[in-house]
This record gives sequence, C-alpha cells and structure tokens, in this order.
Amino acid sequence: MSKLYGALIVLSLIWGTSFLFMKILLEALDPAVIVFGRCFFGFLILGIIYMIVKRGQMNGRKLPWGKITFVALMNNVIPWLFICSSETKISSSLASIINAITPIWTLVIGFLIFSSPLRKNQWVGIIVGFIGIFILSEIKPGDFNAGHLSGVLLMSCATFCYGVGSHLSKKFLSHLSVLETSFLTMAISAAMSLVWVLLTGPGRLAGLFDASVILPFVGLGVLGSGIAYLLYYFLVQKGSPEFASLVTYLAPVSAILWGALLLNEEIHASMIIGLAVIFAGVYISSLKVKGKTGKKAAA
Repeated sequence: MSKLYGALIVLSLIWGTSFLFMKILLEALDPAVIVFGRCFFGFLILGIIYMIVKRGQMNGRKLPWGKITFVALMNNVIPWLFICSSETKISSSLASIINAITPIWTLVIGFLIFSSPLRKNQWVGIIVGFIGIFILSEIKPGDFNAGHLSGVLLMSCATFCYGVGSHLSKKFLSHLSVLETSFLTMAISAAMSLVWVLLTGPGRLAGLFDASVILPFVGLGVLGSGIAYLLYYFLVQKGSPEFASLVTYLAPVSAILWGALLLNEEIHASMIIGLAVIFAGVYISSLKVKGKTGKKAAA
C-alpha cells in the first residue's frame, strides 16, 4: 500500500497543475487543438519510455484494439475535450473542484454496470472527502449559478467519462502491462484527436508551433498525460478504479499548494482543515475488513 499511496500523492501533485496549464493554453488555442497537443506530447514521452524499456518490441499476442480505443476515448479524448471546453466558461479552480465528483461516479458506475460490490466505508470515505473539498474551496452555492451552468455540466460529463474509463481499463486491459496500456491508449488518443482537428479546421494546428505554448504543453502533455497515466493505470491495476479515482480529491489540494509556491497565493485555515478532512476520506475509503478476524487492511 505504501507504493499505492505514494503514486496517489505524486499523481495528485502532477494533475494539480493540469487545470492551470489548460487555462493558460486556452488563451492561444481552442479546446480541440489543446487535446491533440496534450495527447501528442504524452505519446512522445511514453514512446521514448517504451523504446527504452521494451526496446521497441511489442508483445506478439493479439491486442484488443477495439477495447483499447474505447478506453482511450473515455479516459483521454472525450473528457479532456469536455474539461477544456468547461474552462472557457468557468475558472480552473472550480473545474478542479467539480472534478472531485469522479469517485462518486466511479462507485455508482461500478455498482450499476460492472457489479462491483460496495462497502459502507467506501461511501463514508467518499462523502467525507467531498465535504473536505467544499471546506477547502470555500465554494458558495451562488458560484454554480453565476451564469456558468454549461461549464459545470461539461466538467460533470468529464467526471462521468473518467468513471466509465477506469472500470473499462480494469475489466478489459488488466492483462496488459501499465506501460503498454498507457502507451497504446495515448497513441490512439493522439491519432483520433488529430483526425478530429484535421476534419474540423486544420489551420488551427499552426498555433502548436508558437514558442509560448511549448512549456505549458510539456507540463500538460509530458507530465500531466504521459507520466501521470503510468501512475494512474498502476493505481487502477494494482489497486482499484475506486482507489485511483480518489486522486481527484487530492488534485485541488496540490493546486492550492502549487499556487502558494509559484504564485505566492495565501493559504487559509479552511485549506488546512479541508486537507485533513480529505486525507481522512481517502484513508477511510481504502479500508476493508479482511476475513473474519475483524482486522482492517488497505484495499
């Protein structure tokens, strides 16, 4: 479990910057181009890692390309397009907070569609963590009604896609290695997003060659997509979709920490309290009763 918790924290630190990078890129590019750039840079770094580790050798077994494509759509292309579109209407911080709905969707989808059993402590942990998000953000009901309903709905659709995608990858791609899953889904995502841009307006690709967008794309693509998805699929395969989805509780926390470190933003008492509540929720959700001993172990 130490490796799982370590991967969860590192992933949250990386993904905490993703909403910020997308907001910066939206100043120069439209959502579809950002999705392609993110997929492309993620594909590049994963391709390099794959060449080093696998020496360019693909396992000779038949790969489930249809299922890999579906996972790529639900985990990458579609939710990233929803997120970028939502950030044209709402702030990056609000988007990261709404993203915390993902664990709830993951539990519900797992229960209704994939027959995943639910334990009481999972529900309790999810609720506790969600309370922590609201404490941390100091969000008010009016924030959701200030003409940003479409942005909130778009971001909510992205969390639904993440919930579906995590279960699909656990069910259909667990026989692949973490590196294979990450590389193949990112390669297909880059190809699909490129086709979409070429069909809807190829001239928009010119913006990718602007020097001002390279650094944000390195952060969003290389770290937020390539390295991050190695950690994400590790959490899904070695832990569970529900456990992996808990990263969305920690991402807003890391976003606040990055803001304090890089932008000198002030940290309020509510942030500290919210942080403690969120970690409590993560811990509660990852516990399960083992056998009849009554002893608890991390899920």
